[in-house]
Amino acid sequence: MAQILGFTLLSLFVTSLLIVPFIDFLYKIKLRREHQQTRDIFDKPTPVFDKFNSWKVGTPFGGGLLIIIVVTVLAIWGYGMFDINIPGWEAFVILFTFISFGLLGLYDDVKKLINGDHKITFFGLRFRYKFLLQWILAFIIAFVFYYKLGYTFLFIRGIGLASIGFLFIPFAAFVIVSFANAFNIADGLDGLASGLLLICLVAFLAIASSNVDQGLGIFIAILLGSVAAFLYFNVYKARIWLGDVGSLSLGASLAVIGLLTGKITALAIIGGVFVLEVGSSLIQLAGKKFLKRKLLPVAPIHLYFLKRGWDEPKIVMRAWLLGAFFAILGLYIAYVK
Repeated sequence: MAQILGFTLLSLFVTSLLIVPFIDFLYKIKLRREHQQTRDIFDKPTPVFDKFNSWKVGTPFGGGLLIIIVVTVLAIWGYGMFDINIPGWEAFVILFTFISFGLLGLYDDVKKLINGDHKITFFGLRFRYKFLLQWILAFIIAFVFYYKLGYTFLFIRGIGLASIGFLFIPFAAFVIVSFANAFNIADGLDGLASGLLLICLVAFLAIASSNVDQGLGIFIAILLGSVAAFLYFNVYKARIWLGDVGSLSLGASLAVIGLLTGKITALAIIGGVFVLEVGSSLIQLAGKKFLKRKLLPVAPIHLYFLKRGWDEPKIVMRAWLLGAFFAILGLYIAYVK
């Protein structure tokens, strides 16, 4: 455990050292929105979101890129330097997920920079194609889980290990895509998604340590330190945002961490606030698609509270408290006999 905590401190220090120059770099290359006019997946305007977020125009995004670079370098160095006993395919699943979903998100962030106010459309992909790419990456990861790591089971409280055979592949892919998008949706308020992730990582670090999974534990510890350093600059009023490069990478990685521990029920509960965020958005999208009307006043759920008049920091801190409760509940369910 001392070694794992050492990695957290090292990651915290390195990210803290680099993040201010990185923020200056993002300002220099103007990786930020010059105007606030967003659209949903149906290419419809989102006036409610724009109303409450217009003051954030000019804040740079892309902070997730620094997290990916720092964590990847430290993880590879740590695995090699200290001869960590981690199966090669497990290391591949962790780092491939972390980097590949980050690259997909980076493409989206760079597209915003290039398109800007000039409406250059040839460089962009429609949502359906980006969504398809997420599924392709998720299925690659799921195939490695099934064929190389031998995952065919789910641990269900009260039942135990339940083998679902080949169905584990589409199930794992669904979990990965769901959490990638849930994290992306939750990353709408300063400090919301990164703070919730920090809570989830502490819970899964406890699970990985109890499972004596040193390789996964070290990755979580390194990620924990880097996200903590980022959160210092991401709380209200944020100086930097994760961007899609960070939100897709971190959301997919959280799903893979949960799958690797075998505690899928715990993943759904520990990441309960993310589930609420994506659930509210799916309900709203389903209403628009099939009923041609909104089923909720506004979605995702954090936007509803903004509309009710809650201050942004109040929403975020209460979400963190709810996330902490979910994390404790998830740990309890993971270990109760």
